[in-house]
Amino acid sequence: MPTYVIFDVDITDMAQYQTFMAGVKHAVEGAGGKYLARGGAHRVHEGDWEPRRIVVLEFPSAEAWDAFYNGPVYQGLKPIRDACSSARLVSVEGLG
Repeated sequence: MPTYVIFDVDITDMAQYQTFMAGVKHAVEGAGGKYLARGGAHRVHEGDWEPRRIVVLEFPSAEAWDAFYNGPVYQGLKPIRDACSSARLVSVEGLG
């Protein structure tokens, strides 16, 4: 069953964030994930959520996402992301 990961990212240093992106894009793809949306225009239709930059990923399963997120490649890149941005993220299982 696919798992979707939604990031709401506030970038404070775009140059440093680009360094993170250069490494993480290949790692996502190597883990079987793919980008469905990355920083595109968005609109809020209900509620008081004020998203900043939305990134949506799809992984083949919750296990694939967990292995990626907790694995050495992402955990090695995460301090770069944390230094130049703040994020909220959730994962949700899709329909299989």
